[in-house]
Amino acid sequence: MANHLSSLKRIRQNQVKRLRNRYVYKSTKTAIKKFLNNDEKNKKDYSKVISMIDKLVKKNIIHKNKSSRLKNRLSRNLLSK
Repeated sequence: MANHLSSLKRIRQNQVKRLRNRYVYKSTKTAIKKFLNNDEKNKKDYSKVISMIDKLVKKNIIHKNKSSRLKNRLSRNLLSK
């Protein structure tokens, strides 16, 4: 266990950030699954999911190559209605 006040504070901050990142990532994954399982795919839902993925990259939650792969899969799925 940490002894310094600053390291104790850092532990608390990391825990809050980890929970927030996990929530954002999980909600994005849920949106992706809903989009892929939905029979009536449209541009509005597609752009919403793409926006969520881009926000994950901006916050360094996922890697940019992973986001590129996800967006490619979603676009292929959208075009193959």
